[in-house]
Amino acid sequence: MPMNHHFSDAELEALLDDLESDRVERKESFNGGNVREKARQAVCAFANDLPGHNAPGVLFIGVTDKGRPTGLPVTDALLRELADMHSDGKILPLPVMTVEKRRLKGADMAVITVLPSDMPPVRYDGRIWIRIGSRRAIASAQEERILNEKRRYKDIPFDINPVPSSGLDTLSRLYFENEFLPAAFAADVLEANGRSYEERLASCRMIASPDDPTPTVLGLLVLGISPQDFLPGAEIQFLRINGVELADDVVDEALLRGNIAEQLRSLREKIMAHNRTAVDIVSGPTHRMEALYPVAALDQLVYNAVLHRTYEGTNTPVRVYWYNDRIEIVSPGGPYGNVTCENFGKPGITDYRNPNLASAMKTLGFIQQFGRGIATARKLMEQNGNPAPEFRPDTHNVLCIVRERA
Repeated sequence: MPMNHHFSDAELEALLDDLESDRVERKESFNGGNVREKARQAVCAFANDLPGHNAPGVLFIGVTDKGRPTGLPVTDALLRELADMHSDGKILPLPVMTVEKRRLKGADMAVITVLPSDMPPVRYDGRIWIRIGSRRAIASAQEERILNEKRRYKDIPFDINPVPSSGLDTLSRLYFENEFLPAAFAADVLEANGRSYEERLASCRMIASPDDPTPTVLGLLVLGISPQDFLPGAEIQFLRINGVELADDVVDEALLRGNIAEQLRSLREKIMAHNRTAVDIVSGPTHRMEALYPVAALDQLVYNAVLHRTYEGTNTPVRVYWYNDRIEIVSPGGPYGNVTCENFGKPGITDYRNPNLASAMKTLGFIQQFGRGIATARKLMEQNGNPAPEFRPDTHNVLCIVRERA
């Protein structure tokens, strides 16, 4: 099914009238927590496409169960709220969906079209929702296995390609079971019997499949004991330079290795150690502690660099070079997909070279909401008195320059 599939009015009205179709759900409104929960469950189920329709599912807002319009006002605020289902991070990996206002049967209604995912299983709040016929439910162990198998026959992103030279023993089972799984799945799902270690790894895209337990790029990045043995360059190089040029003296340096979480936590320790804090006793009635850089903003910019970099065909690390007047963050690989050198950093423009890594970083708590990192960093920099971060993308790298507060 083409990614830009667009239903005609006649096709949508036919789906509205087809009360037996498992590709359609209807809601009278989007009010109330229970309705919003069920709408997200429906999006998740359509993305999983367990029956194998290979066709979009459609969620109508503003119609009865029988397909009759309710006259619901379809406002811009409602459309934005519906669109948030895509990027609020509760449905992972991110669903491919469109939200639009359509006039059908003489009335306005909101129409959400959800394409089948290339990367099932898709989870909502840690549960895998599926739909067959009139049944929408949490996937059983067998249904989860079917979804895992479906993924093997898709064209998949690089971050879930298997790495043949690695093996199951290169992943940390302890970290997976004690840290990642509890964050990825709801407690009742984890307590359910019938899923082996390999099946759970496959469900999280950490290995190719239960029958082929070869770690994926994602598995090595997130769970790898020593990912750099198989992905050279999947690390962060930190330099603290006493000067304003690369040729000046280096007073601290580190090559941060290990899995993604270990790298990011180690880098944060470096940032905290070098981020001098001054006490302002003049500008107000109480003392204020003011840092050269807002740490939370640097976090967002580094997460962005690690998430969006290319891990394919390069031995280049993410580089964080701290000079006396600025910090430079360099991410290997230029803009990707919908993001170009011309529109880089503009609100609403985002794409994911590593969509599964994005989901994992959201699961681990490094990302709060998709597509907001740069905007959040800009706001935090402004609040701290720093100039806005500067971005200089080209076809090979993205350079971000953060300057000291005035």
